Amino acid sequence: MHVRMKIHRRTAGPSRLSYLIYMGTCLALFFLLGFIRRHESPPPNRPLPPTARTAAPEPPPPLESIEIVQAGQTLSDLLSARGFSAAEIHDLRAEIKPVYDLARIRAGKEFRFYSDPGGRPHHMEYDIDGETYLHIELASGAVRADIRDIPFNTSIHRVQGVIRDNLIHAVHEIREGDQLAIQLEELFAWDIDFYADMRPDDSFEILFEKKHLRGEFTGYGNILAAQFTNQGKTFQAFRYTHPENGEIDYFDYEGNSLRKEFLKSPIGSARITSHFSHSRLHPIRKVYRPHYGVDYAAPVGTRVHATAAGTVAFTGWNGGAGRMIRIRHKNNYETMYLHLRRFAPGIRQGSKVQSGQYIAQVGSSGESTGPHLDYRIKYRGKYINPLAHRFKPVKPLAKEFIPDFQSNARRYRTALLIPSGVTCRLPRPGL
Repeated sequence: MHVRMKIHRRTAGPSRLSYLIYMGTCLALFFLLGFIRRHESPPPNRPLPPTARTAAPEPPPPLESIEIVQAGQTLSDLLSARGFSAAEIHDLRAEIKPVYDLARIRAGKEFRFYSDPGGRPHHMEYDIDGETYLHIELASGAVRADIRDIPFNTSIHRVQGVIRDNLIHAVHEIREGDQLAIQLEELFAWDIDFYADMRPDDSFEILFEKKHLRGEFTGYGNILAAQFTNQGKTFQAFRYTHPENGEIDYFDYEGNSLRKEFLKSPIGSARITSHFSHSRLHPIRKVYRPHYGVDYAAPVGTRVHATAAGTVAFTGWNGGAGRMIRIRHKNNYETMYLHLRRFAPGIRQGSKVQSGQYIAQVGSSGESTGPHLDYRIKYRGKYINPLAHRFKPVKPLAKEFIPDFQSNARRYRTALLIPSGVTCRLPRPGL
């Protein structure tokens, strides 16, 4: 017997997994369509991202024209050649005068003119001295002027040298210029006469600044530290800015100022041809008489410097002394400078002068057999020997500043040991 059986299978409904897949697909489509709609066109007021913006072109730099002021040339000459009217020049000078008087421009100085591509004046610059320049703004229509520091790049260097003939030649041997030698000479002029005291094999080390502008060497900056060994005795100098008043001076390591009451010589490097004497044969009168000064032979025009601060008591002709300057100093001192060619500008009776200030030029006026300077000193009304008299140093650095000063000085002393020609990078506190 055959039994037929029908098996009825129950058709299953949608599973939970299928449902989740379906819902996930719908949500994905929803977000995708929303994303497409947001990026089809940005809202009209919404700024574009920075990468999509068009950068504004930078204006072209002003065109530069440089002119060196010639002898006799005035501001009107310079500006009228560039289209300025007489009224514009007058108004420009009047507006700038509270900052700087443009009537004082000097021959040999650089004037720089800047204009836009259309030829309209943008600004001007005038070099006042080796450290500052006058900036005149014209672009905005209103004239503005100010004095700015020249943007030098400054590097620190160390050199050493040995005296074979004189200081200038020794500095040339290490491929440096006269100005560095002059600065070193002025630094130690209180203790060393750089003609009479020099000996072969004297030596020096200098830590100093060099200034560059647009990659070109423009001159020497400050001497930061120096050492000079003369006749076996070593002198040191360290630059320091006084914290109280900002004044700059040089001291030895113990804090004693290098400045004395008087410089040892009124001329930097000159040959002594006659010493102080109570009996000397006069080269013209041919009689024996006292010579109360020191004669320095030097070319006509050599600069003469006051050996101490004081007040000019006399300038003029004084018989056999020729053109002469007499200066009164504190503590009953008086100095005299004889046989001069001419006096420096502004040197007249009653003028105040500083130590080391240029006061006159060497000449051969009066009873003189050749160009030289006769330099004399009186103390309490009596002549003294300028080369033998011992002058007192000025006030040393106050004790409370010694630790800070010596902290700087130690860095400088270490730097003086660095091999020659190496550029140094030093922290410069207290400068």
